[in-house]
Amino acid sequence: MRLRPHNLVILMSDEHNPKMLGCYGHDLVQTPNLDRFAARGTRFGTTYCGSPVCIPARAVFHTGRYIHRLGFWDNADPYDGSAPSWQHVLRDAGHHVAAIGKLHFRSAADDNRFSEEIITMHVVDGLGDLMGLVREDLPRRGSSKKMATLAGPGESDYTRYDRNIAAEAERWLREEAPKHRDRPWVLMVSFVAPHFPLTAPADFYNLYPPDGLALPKQYARGERPQHPYLKDYADSFAYDDYFENDGQVRRAITGYYGLCSSMDDNCGRVMRAIEDCGLGAETRILYTSDHGDNVGARGLWGKSTLYEEAAAVPLIVAGDGIPAGAVCSTVASHVDCYPFILEAVGLPVAADDMTPLRCSIAHLAVGAAPERTVLSEYHGMGSTTAAFMIRHGRFKYVHYVKYAPQLFDLGADPEELNDLAGEFAYREVLAECRLRLMSLCDPEDADRRAKARQAVSLAKNGGREAVIARGDLGYSPPPGVAVEFS
Repeated sequence: MRLRPHNLVILMSDEHNPKMLGCYGHDLVQTPNLDRFAARGTRFGTTYCGSPVCIPARAVFHTGRYIHRLGFWDNADPYDGSAPSWQHVLRDAGHHVAAIGKLHFRSAADDNRFSEEIITMHVVDGLGDLMGLVREDLPRRGSSKKMATLAGPGESDYTRYDRNIAAEAERWLREEAPKHRDRPWVLMVSFVAPHFPLTAPADFYNLYPPDGLALPKQYARGERPQHPYLKDYADSFAYDDYFENDGQVRRAITGYYGLCSSMDDNCGRVMRAIEDCGLGAETRILYTSDHGDNVGARGLWGKSTLYEEAAAVPLIVAGDGIPAGAVCSTVASHVDCYPFILEAVGLPVAADDMTPLRCSIAHLAVGAAPERTVLSEYHGMGSTTAAFMIRHGRFKYVHYVKYAPQLFDLGADPEELNDLAGEFAYREVLAECRLRLMSLCDPEDADRRAKARQAVSLAKNGGREAVIARGDLGYSPPPGVAVEFS
């Protein structure tokens, strides 16, 4: 298929668990704007990020390449504009490409290949999370208590920042878009919700009375899976250790739900502005998130695991040439967004042998490539070993370089409650999945290269004790907000 050239607005949230939208089947979380958007476009039932943490996930989204091919391994290895991205191609071809909000690249001083950056958030000091460079004898994170203590109704630097992002997007659509009528433009609007702090504006927090909420699945300590990778992460971030009772857990979940609804409201503002400015017929819209969030499932909070809650993301696209009111059952990946973004404005997509099996989501939406293997991987904070996930058909395989693998049959067990990796009946499935992973990458080589780069960076920044003494942020501050390490 061939798309007619149109403008494109990319709406990206941060840390949005794909299970937590009305259009994805959640019976409590209210996301009316995204639900209406899905009804007039195509919703992808299963999509995976490139890596379940901010900097690598965003590097994959912008470059369309897997992390083991790209580098930018972790949250102390920020994208610096050097690797080819869709904004490179667009700007070089004469298209105006604007970014508003969170990018989490190294610095606005770099040429990140946007035509303009407006109130963009980048990593602190151009360095990011240096503590994440420590990959053995993991330090305990000082900011972890913020997950519990900041949960509740109110305003935060993040909620104020998101409203400013929406306001700047509205202004850009009114004032700047008319200046670029000669060829299609791309506007990326990147919000920070529902990333913690779990402080949600009261109007949205109050939609969800905490007393009525169920506790997360496998939350009881006796129910939690005991895989050593999960223990490494939970011991380092220790978010759950600071919840003193079930009421505080429910308060945190309420804060997350409220932030999902607040983010949806800001998306609605941008989508209404597109229509009010008369741009609806000539503008496609894509919504996704950089990665998900565990939100208490299995006693885990934040991201950094390869469960569906953290590694999967929502993905919805609408506009000319995109099936309306459709759900795409083909598994997708953020690498598939790269060719779509180019096609959306009328540019050809060059073949890329560095990203096997990549396919534009516009083609997936009309039934192309139904049988696929997609990949997500992790090399960062809270882990002592590289982790790789492939999804093929109903099976999901998770490979750890130094730990036993996991295997889930998501057709029969969509909540990933039963790890089949040790069962004799699934030995052939496990072997096939491993071969599929090996056809995409060499896990041991990637783990070795990631840790070698991290060791060099750790030494450059003073070594283990120095980066631990620098402290832990928990979350990056918006532009103009003071940095506070824990």
